[in-house]
Amino acid sequence: MANEPGTVRLHRVLRAPAARIYKAFTDKSALERWLPPFGFTGTVHEIDVRVGGGYRMSFTNFGSGSSHAFTAEYTELVQGKSIRHIDRFEDVNLPGEILVSIDLKPVSCGTEIHIIQEGIPAVIPVEMCYLGWQESLEQLVRLVEPDIPDNA
Repeated sequence: MANEPGTVRLHRVLRAPAARIYKAFTDKSALERWLPPFGFTGTVHEIDVRVGGGYRMSFTNFGSGSSHAFTAEYTELVQGKSIRHIDRFEDVNLPGEILVSIDLKPVSCGTEIHIIQEGIPAVIPVEMCYLGWQESLEQLVRLVEPDIPDNA
């Protein structure tokens, strides 16, 4: 079992509309702000938000300066409802494809979000992946939940 790829499942309810959460998953500046786990900065090197397009991103350890990059290829984009992409690490020691599914459902107090990440390389402990997602989602909440009106 130790050589099997791992899966992470997350479920949250956010006090934000689905459209704002969807935008956070498809906007360059937003991804750079919320997706890197604590202690990392993120750079989106390129992004093309369409099925067949995707993005290339790197996470840099703020303390050590080391970084790793990955690509995401969009396989499904349904505005405000769902996103599917296939992630691939650029590091040859992290082979395979990671399937990421994000589903958004409007609920009475905001939006229910379900995330499934499948095919995590066996060398990455699933619990570390889960912890990283929890940290990322804390940052996502801080980005999408405030409803700040523009001064007109």
